[in-house]
Amino acid sequence: MRCCEPNHEHECGGVSRRNFLKICTAAAVYMGLEESFGIKIAEAVTNAKKRPPVIWLSGQGCTGCTETLLRPDHPTVEKLIIDLIALDYNETLNTGAGHQAEEYKKRSIEENAGKFILVVEGSIPTKDNGIYCQVAGQNFIDIVKETAARAAAVIAIGSCASWGGIPSSGPNPTGAKGLPEILKSTTVVTIPGCPPNPYNFLSTVLHYLTFNRLPELDDKGRPKFAYSRLIHENCERRPHFDAGRFAEEFGDEGHRKGYCLYKLGCKGPQTYANCPAILFNDVGGGSWPVGTGHPCFGCTEQGVGFSIPLHSPAHVIHPAPSALQAPIIPERPEPMSGTAAALAGGAVGAIVGASAMAIKRIGEQSGKTEQSPKEE
Repeated sequence: MRCCEPNHEHECGGVSRRNFLKICTAAAVYMGLEESFGIKIAEAVTNAKKRPPVIWLSGQGCTGCTETLLRPDHPTVEKLIIDLIALDYNETLNTGAGHQAEEYKKRSIEENAGKFILVVEGSIPTKDNGIYCQVAGQNFIDIVKETAARAAAVIAIGSCASWGGIPSSGPNPTGAKGLPEILKSTTVVTIPGCPPNPYNFLSTVLHYLTFNRLPELDDKGRPKFAYSRLIHENCERRPHFDAGRFAEEFGDEGHRKGYCLYKLGCKGPQTYANCPAILFNDVGGGSWPVGTGHPCFGCTEQGVGFSIPLHSPAHVIHPAPSALQAPIIPERPEPMSGTAAALAGGAVGAIVGASAMAIKRIGEQSGKTEQSPKEE
């Protein structure tokens, strides 16, 4: 596939050039890049001499990560993934099966050693040498290690592959672990979520194809463009939290009015993800837990999702909102006068005080007063 002439409306892989550029520009902005990088992304993915092969391995999981990959509409998986990268092996989507599929995977790995992208879905059992998950008679942990050693980049998709997910919950009888614990000497990009937003994965792949390097990652291997902000910061119910308005139980007046779900166990205040900003499946706000009226359960965070009881209160990492809106283009700071400093300090103090009172009211309404959590 090659890009068409600039002023023409020919189709590129089933998508018009204009719409394809819109998609790439949106992906650039989504990753925190300037709009002009949209053109570079389009050129990179359409002018490649050969589609980069992808080997997708599945361990202890529910196949939800593969399913979420099939849901994007901008673009659909067949227009972007199948047209622009060669999905050489995926047990759920393979055309062939059995020995035929395994032989094709082996041949692809040999022919593309050092060039293919390895994607792992599902956790990896480690107890008893990993015997609790086998594919084609081979322990999954051995398949992962052998394949990763020949890959150009390694991505763990979903919470199970990223840090163990549901299979690693106590008592964890199979010794399930996430991919970073198995490949400790390898850089592993983690895309946690149960399931993860498909655009987090698609944007990571586009970044790699465009710049021949992985996006900037946090200390857990997550792309910062998607996992650098708390859900609590962008949640549509955050104003109710700051005002001290909470749903007390499912179906009560506060719940019906869309009040904050903190007292019902929402883990948004301690969970880093972009769920409220980048919604799921292109169907609107009712496509993620809080949008449906259910608390966030912290699936992207190890030690939160599938670990803390679902309806227990979360630890509020940042109880106070910002006093001022951040500018799009930050200006060079000017020296601050004593009067201005006093006013600014008073404004910040008022915001912190209001949020502290909101936290305090949670405890008072429950019959006990809680101390306001310290900011981290």
